[in-house]
Amino acid sequence: MLMITNRPRVWLRLRTASVASLLLPVLTLASAQAQFSYRIDNGTITITGFTRAGGAAVIPDTIDGMSVASIGEAAFQSNTELTSVMIPNSVTSIGRFAFAGCFGLPSVIIPNSVTNIGISAFYNCRSLTAITVDALNSLYSSVDGVLFNKSQTLLIQFPGGKVGNYTIPNSVSTIGDSAFYFCTSLTSVAIPNSVGSIGDYAFASCNGLTSVTIPKSVTNIGRSAFYFCLNMSEITVDTLNAFYSSREVVLFNKGQTLLIQCPAKKPGSYVIPNSVTQIGDWAFIACTNLTNITIPGSVTSIGSDAFNSCLKLTSLTIPISVASIGAYAFSSCNSLTNFTIPDSITTLRSGTFAHCRSLTSVSIPNSVTNIEDAAFIFCIKLSSVKFPDSVTSIGSGTFEFCTSLTVVTIPNSATNIGEAAFAYCSNLTTVTIPNNVTSISGAAFYSCSKLTGVYFQGNAPNVGLDVFTAAPNATVYYLPGTTGWGTTFAGRPTVLWSPLISTADASIGVRTNRFGFTISWASDLVTVVEATTNLVNPAWFPVGTNTLTDGSSYFSDPEWTNHPARFYRLRSP
Repeated sequence: MLMITNRPRVWLRLRTASVASLLLPVLTLASAQAQFSYRIDNGTITITGFTRAGGAAVIPDTIDGMSVASIGEAAFQSNTELTSVMIPNSVTSIGRFAFAGCFGLPSVIIPNSVTNIGISAFYNCRSLTAITVDALNSLYSSVDGVLFNKSQTLLIQFPGGKVGNYTIPNSVSTIGDSAFYFCTSLTSVAIPNSVGSIGDYAFASCNGLTSVTIPKSVTNIGRSAFYFCLNMSEITVDTLNAFYSSREVVLFNKGQTLLIQCPAKKPGSYVIPNSVTQIGDWAFIACTNLTNITIPGSVTSIGSDAFNSCLKLTSLTIPISVASIGAYAFSSCNSLTNFTIPDSITTLRSGTFAHCRSLTSVSIPNSVTNIEDAAFIFCIKLSSVKFPDSVTSIGSGTFEFCTSLTVVTIPNSATNIGEAAFAYCSNLTTVTIPNNVTSISGAAFYSCSKLTGVYFQGNAPNVGLDVFTAAPNATVYYLPGTTGWGTTFAGRPTVLWSPLISTADASIGVRTNRFGFTISWASDLVTVVEATTNLVNPAWFPVGTNTLTDGSSYFSDPEWTNHPARFYRLRSP
């Protein structure tokens, strides 16, 4: 299965033992055979790569006296200038994605020796118009340039460059996984009543298709079979089909409890039927003309990537009945400006709102305990986030590149801030970190160039590398009585964090005949306000005790008029 997505980077970590197991002998010859890299498997050669940038590839039948038996997985993948390939009769296996993305390859001949062709071996070969199989091959065959198994019951690969209409032969019972994936020049396809199964991604990204009809014989439609068919406006199911149905050109299971696929070209507004309990993975992927979708209270789950790239969707209300929302469910919904998450949700999955470039606000309920990796990455207009005290973990890259964020207060319940969680938040100025946070992963605030104050309410946590790298103006503040602090922390200078009287806002002065001001410090701490009338020989005495809710508290003095002058200071209890 091949998935093409616009997703954030993935960090890959291999254990030492795993790395060692991958160290296979890869050799290169100083001859015509030097065009290929290869490895030795049990005395035979597996081609692992083509060292030239393009042109013709003539694969030898032997190298150093050993038979060339296999073309390895992805051996020629993305060699866009490859113009031809000659596969010798010694080859018995062609690996997965072996020639995927070879845009310039016009045709290929499969010799009679080949007994295995991996999935998507010729995926996204945009110029490929014919796959020809030697008539003596015992396991594979071809008809009109299309690759089948020998009996032609399984359609394996339709050439990506083949143009126009296509009628699938009546012998076919299964359309294989990715069989038509990226066949962008296919304009229509007729599926016969012999077909019982349509594989995963079978017609994905067939942008020339405008409609498809599912016959009554089909009992299985694989995952994302019609994913990213950008010009498809209609999916119709034969009314006699026992497993699937269609309603208003949308594909459902027979009972219409599962919404499987809305065609990408469907315009305007759409009301999901009340019978639906599940919105499937990729169900509305790239429905770029839908402006409004109504989700009924019958829906309990929304699948991964369900509304990904719905570019014109401006608002969406999720009912309280929804208990789970899949990864990247609303990613790249670029017109979505605000979003309220129902309090039935406990986890925001990876990339839930990734690349929602117009999202300015989001309401996270107290039910949410975990925010996974990259949940809000590249939400460049998100200016503020209020975390509930239920959140215990903020994942890697969660708010990376959220360039409009200015102030962040991590909730008291959080224990960990993930890798690069706020990296590249270039307008972030202030961060408050509660005492429960024991770990801040690497690059958490990397390149937060305007960050000036990081306020810690507890002991110094464990930190990874580069936490404040490229944040040259950041100062770390810590509370009296906390431990683990030196003159610097994670490369930034430290300062004792004391309560402050705010003098730069309208809170200071006379209100309702009382003089007052706002005190700023750490949340839930207590500060005592003391007063004196003489600074030369001061006699300080307490005039108020304030608990700072959400980091601030307002103090007012009813006796201020009883003294010719009065001065104030703050201290801990």
